[in-house]
Parts: sequence; C-alpha cells; structure tokens
Amino acid sequence: MALEHPSARPRAASRHRTGTAPSGVIHVNVRHADQYTVVGNHLAQHRVLSLVAIGLALHIQSLPAGARVGIKALAERFPEGEVRIATALRELEAHGYLERSRVRTEHGRLVTRTVSYNRPRTPGGPVPDPPPPPPGRVPVPEPEPVAEAVAQAVAAPVAEPGPAAEAPPADPARQEAVDLLARLRADDPRLLLAERDVRQLAPGVTAWLDRGADPEAVRHALSGNLPADLRSPAAVIGYRLRAGIPPRMPTAPAPAPQARRPDPFQTCDGCERAFRAPAPGRCRDCPPPGGPTAANAA
Repeated sequence: MALEHPSARPRAASRHRTGTAPSGVIHVNVRHADQYTVVGNHLAQHRVLSLVAIGLALHIQSLPAGARVGIKALAERFPEGEVRIATALRELEAHGYLERSRVRTEHGRLVTRTVSYNRPRTPGGPVPDPPPPPPGRVPVPEPEPVAEAVAQAVAAPVAEPGPAAEAPPADPARQEAVDLLARLRADDPRLLLAERDVRQLAPGVTAWLDRGADPEAVRHALSGNLPADLRSPAAVIGYRLRAGIPPRMPTAPAPAPQARRPDPFQTCDGCERAFRAPAPGRCRDCPPPGGPTAANAA
C-alpha cells in the first residue's frame, strides 16, 4: 500500500475548463448588453485587407450616423497619420466596405459623403452570403446597425435609363476636359486615372478652360514635375487644379482710333493753284466745268 503525503502542496486549480488548447489564443468572453458593434468574420479575418484597414473599418462601423470620418478627422483621432489612413480607406473602397462620393449640399457646397457597409458589396453582383455555421451551432441573425440603415437610405441607387431612352447630348467643354484628363497617361504612365476620378476632376479642368487657359498649358501644368513617390495621382491633380487655377483673362481694350491722314495736294484744273483733295479736279474757288462762268465767256 502506497504511503500518502499529507504535507504535499495541493495542485493549483486551472482557471480554464478541461479540454482547453495548451497554446494559442484562449477566449474569455463576456456577453455585452449595450455599447457593442456586430462585426462579421469576413472583415475580422479578411485575408487581403491590412490590419490598419480592418481596424479602421471596425471603428467606422461603430460610429453613429453623421460622424466625421475624413482623413484629417481620423488622423487627429489615431496616431497612424494621414498617409496610412488614406491607404486604408482606399483598401476598404476596393473591397466593397466603403463608398465615398462628392455631393453638393442645398447651399451649393461640395462635401464628401461616406457610406459604410457591414457586408462588402461585390461589383456587378449581390452581396455574397456568409459561410454556413459550424455543426452544432445555431446561427443568430445580426442586427442591422442604425448607421448603415441611414446611409443606405441616403445613398439610394438611381435607376438607370432603359435601352430606349436617349442619352443627353454631351457638353463639348466637359468632354474636352474628360479627354484631356484621359490623355495624361501618355505623358506619365502613373497618371492612369479611374473613370470615377476623371468625372470628379473634369469640372476643375473646365474651370481652367473657361478662364482662357490653353489645353496644352493645362496638360503640362497637371503632368509636369510629379513627385517621385506618386501614390495618389487623382489627389495630386485635384490639388493642382484647386491651388493653381489661373485668373480670368482680362477683356481686350478697344483699339484706339487712328488719326486720319490729310488728303494729298492736287493742281486745280481751272486756276492751277495747289489744293488738297482725294482726287484731281477743281478747287473750291473755281466753278465746275460747264458752269455759269464758262457760259458767259463763250
């Protein structure tokens, strides 16, 4: 019979239940009753998005409707800086979690409208269904965030005209601006702009052309002396259009009236005196040929 050792120290009890993995992450979950945000694993475990983009998407989805989510506002809130935040926002746009567009308010001011999607949108198709839950788990429907419902109501899709509808005639000035922006890639391959960027930048080019700027001069002003580490060509061109817009061409003054030259000297056919006249003939003192004086002399 084995002897017991009553003085031996008892084994410390584990805080985790039996069967817990000996390594890796261990979850200690507490159910939230308020102040929480539901995030899908398609975002939290995304295989392509950077960690900054995933965290930024989570932060934006947790904000109330109407919160400021511009680059400068986010840079004031987080230490990553404007460059990394701008890159993360473009990642979210490319993968369907974010949509940014420029709209004009009722007072005529241009503002940026941001729409956040808690499920990514796929171009040209419906939103993909989430993967099926593991066996033995009952799927719980995710509540629709209030911010997303408001954003979807604001960004309601506009019905496109049918095949029979005639397209409105293109504005020649705007078409010239669109063509100028599309040809910038011939000057520098890095200036390959997306169609959405061309539509947003075209009004700025039109303003330059309306002020009398030559199209070739506008092209050189937008494509010349580009930075070596060009990351956002649309942002650089937009800044140049806003900061370097030329003044309006002044109205040309009316030409000054030229002084009338005096008539040349002519020799009078009657008295042979010199006088000024546009053509040869008689002076004022001599009567015309065949007049009363000539009749009396006859």
